[in-house]
Amino acid sequence: MKKILKVLVNGEPREVAVSPKTTLVEMLRNELGLTGTKRACNSGACGSCTVLVDGKAVNSCSVLALQVQGRQITTIEGLAEGARLHPIQEAFLDHGGLQCGFCTPGMIMAAKALLDENPHPSRQAIKEAIAGNLCRCTGYVRIVDSIALAARRMKEAGR
Repeated sequence: MKKILKVLVNGEPREVAVSPKTTLVEMLRNELGLTGTKRACNSGACGSCTVLVDGKAVNSCSVLALQVQGRQITTIEGLAEGARLHPIQEAFLDHGGLQCGFCTPGMIMAAKALLDENPHPSRQAIKEAIAGNLCRCTGYVRIVDSIALAARRMKEAGR
């Protein structure tokens, strides 16, 4: 039997009928059409499905949708302001942190959680923040560089 889930997704109140076994990533992708959040390992091991729940990075494949009742969810679609990309998204584009792009939404959401909590992270802090996010392409140097660049730009812009 489905239950009504009331959440705030990317700043918009949403009501969705979900079954008790529906995961957060399934609800976001299948019910709300927010396909920027990727579903890969489906066991919380790769971080592709990372979203923010009340500002904290979580693997949405490991959370039941009903567990986020009344909470605020931010997905990759919620970062840009209209046509203007978020500084983290811009830094990934400018510095080649995208690679194939599959892990990118999860990486960016993990970076967002980090920079919201620690606006001036060390490279080690960046590496630790994205440690749960796997990239199968070439490596993490450009990803870490992109997050560091975003932090510098956000500091300069007073964000």
